[in-house]
Amino acid sequence: MVAKIPESQAKKAKRDTALADAVKAALKEKKAKRKATRKEIKARGLKYAEEYAAANQAVIDATKKARSEGKFFVPEGPKVVFAVRIRGINGVAPKERKILQLLRLRQIHNGVFIKLNYATLRMLQRVEHYIAYGYPSLKLVKALIYKRGFGKVGKPGAWSRIPLSDNRVIEASLGKFDILCVSLS
Repeated sequence: MVAKIPESQAKKAKRDTALADAVKAALKEKKAKRKATRKEIKARGLKYAEEYAAANQAVIDATKKARSEGKFFVPEGPKVVFAVRIRGINGVAPKERKILQLLRLRQIHNGVFIKLNYATLRMLQRVEHYIAYGYPSLKLVKALIYKRGFGKVGKPGAWSRIPLSDNRVIEASLGKFDILCVSLS
């Protein structure tokens, strides 16, 4: 003899199975999307590695060509500087203090990437007693971003400072610019 199930319980069971199926389908779709994204990230990484290798080889080839012709080859200068504040606030002249503020070096041990042009180079020279600066390598940039990188996520006025530890955070906020991950190689 089959026991009769109340109608409300039957409806609830039907609704629960429909929701479970929807969750499973969404999970499967999410998994497939993540797999495709990982594949795209890997392909981009290989493409960037090839670009870096080609750029290095082009500099080497140009140097060899110039040397064989008896000329000089001057490689393109760096476009970015990394600066770190190494001295505190005592005895800093007002103009130098203002330059340090403009360079976003307000506290000791703060570090920033600075786009290099004539004006920023002169400012760096003016405050070089208070900072240490140099031209970052790809390895240094990777290390800094992985260890200390933060991103502003959200809307202007309501930014959240989120560590750059997960590629899903990067993709969610910068996906519209076709940036999928934090990886640089």
